[in-house]
Amino acid sequence: MNHFSWPSLRSEQAIRVRRRIFRQLLESFLYERILTEPDIKGESEAEYALHGNSQTGEPVEYRFRASRTASFGRIRLSEEPIVRIAAGHTAEVESLPGFLLEIAPSLPATEARLSAFIDEVQQTLLKDTMTAECWTNGDDHEAGYDDWEGSLMEGHPYHPCYKSRIGFTLRENKAYGPEFKPDLRLIWVAVYRSVASLAMSESLSYEAFMQQELGENGLCRFNAMLQEKGCKPEDFVLLPVHPWQWERIIAVECAEQLRTEELIYLGEGEDSYRPQQSIRTLANRTAGNKAYVKLPLNIVNTSSGRILARHTIMNAAPISDWLGRIAATDPFLRDKHRVVLLKEVLGVSYLHNKLPNLLEQKIYGSLGAIWRESLHPYLTNEEQAYPFNIVTHTDTEGVPFIHPWVQEHGVEQWLSTLLQASVVPLIHLLIVHGASLESHAQNMILIAKNGLAERIALKDFHDGVRYMPTLANSLGYPKIEYPPANHQRPNRNSFIEKERPEELRDFLLDALLVINLSELAFFLSRHYGFAEQRFWEAVAETIIGYQQQFPEFKERFEQFDLFAPEIEVEQLARRRVDDSGDCVHTVSNPLFQYRPMIAGRSREHA
Repeated sequence: MNHFSWPSLRSEQAIRVRRRIFRQLLESFLYERILTEPDIKGESEAEYALHGNSQTGEPVEYRFRASRTASFGRIRLSEEPIVRIAAGHTAEVESLPGFLLEIAPSLPATEARLSAFIDEVQQTLLKDTMTAECWTNGDDHEAGYDDWEGSLMEGHPYHPCYKSRIGFTLRENKAYGPEFKPDLRLIWVAVYRSVASLAMSESLSYEAFMQQELGENGLCRFNAMLQEKGCKPEDFVLLPVHPWQWERIIAVECAEQLRTEELIYLGEGEDSYRPQQSIRTLANRTAGNKAYVKLPLNIVNTSSGRILARHTIMNAAPISDWLGRIAATDPFLRDKHRVVLLKEVLGVSYLHNKLPNLLEQKIYGSLGAIWRESLHPYLTNEEQAYPFNIVTHTDTEGVPFIHPWVQEHGVEQWLSTLLQASVVPLIHLLIVHGASLESHAQNMILIAKNGLAERIALKDFHDGVRYMPTLANSLGYPKIEYPPANHQRPNRNSFIEKERPEELRDFLLDALLVINLSELAFFLSRHYGFAEQRFWEAVAETIIGYQQQFPEFKERFEQFDLFAPEIEVEQLARRRVDDSGDCVHTVSNPLFQYRPMIAGRSREHA
């Protein structure tokens, strides 16, 4: 039983984790108006009270200090612990379940939903405490990108269930969690072609790709196993399965398919893999230039399940090819910004829609894979690559990873190069090509040289891109598959094709600015005294500077209106407690105040 030390729940690490969960829980509940009282007003920090009732019916008051920030009106609690006042006794709040039960009358959650949510926050407490125990001192600035994917342990900076991983036991969490840097071997199965769906990049040969990924010896071994069973290898498609998924889901739910040999178990592959931050994407440790593999896991983490629906697997290669054509034919992206698009070149899915609905739902999205290009062949010898969220990372002593860079270059220059490298190409993709990318920190890779941002790499396109087919585009749009009729109640935010320009704008700004760069704004303010207002002014200056380079797209800039007074964003926490609606809300846009700068700059360049 060495996977968890129960006394750790009383350790300093556990207390820090618990306080963080409380902060993110209250921040998100108040921001998304899940809790309508108290109303947090003003950028100056003030004390607020939240009222509830104990299990015996006695009044309870929770006190905390908070402010409403300049960053899309997001709410921030102070580092001071939340205190509970009851029967004249004041003490730091310690029980997450107790807190949620005492404020339950103010929440829109059903009893079943609240019970599930309590489990999610409790699992987050346990699993992040496990993480804190293995966090070592110091950061290695020379570590490679794939190593950093396991070294960034913070999880989602906004969501209160940032490490719930519902489905993983504590032992499994240690065996498969990226922060524990496990080396895994994938389980391989052969899928009869009549029950397999493939989607490949235009330039790909399935046979050549499989030989590249498995190696000649590995491919020959699997083919020989099929031939020994009297099967023709060409009648089957090879598919990797995460070892957890095999043991917990596929071996059980697909027992009939294994009996009839629609699926044939081939055993472990030869290469070693390691999970990235997203848990279900794995990097090849044996040969770094080989593709990343994204595999379904029937777990829930943060806001959603981590399966891979068949239609998203089938859409991966067509969307990647489309984006690849855009980047290859646009000199601004190709030559000036040298943007890297890690294309998803192959998708394979078990064709479960031939099953009766009851059986299909049991394995929906559970058996499939997406192969994504490796980052490493794209890098020069002088470049270093990092997950984008490294810009808000601190070591165990609280020292920012970026500190040597900021010391050398200064906050203004360092930030300016970062915004030019990251914001500009994403805005360009939206304005010129109508491609809106879900650019949260896990989907972006910072490529730096001597501590300054050089360019970015982008990834995760199979369900992280939105476009509007009615918008003129010389390269057209990809032909995609839609969710099946029996797909679980769809989230309208998950539809790839949109009808209104503001939907594309909001999709981009929600991930890139509301969460991703807002966290950087908070970080620079806290560690370097760099004012949030100045941060958003720098973002506005970057966007306006870009607009001046493309006066021919004036109508597009007006159509997408990045400086609108408000935008619509997802309610990530509400989705866990009450998903009866669309789970979106309208928030103030900090760029709006800089709209007059557009007219002023236009007159200067007239």
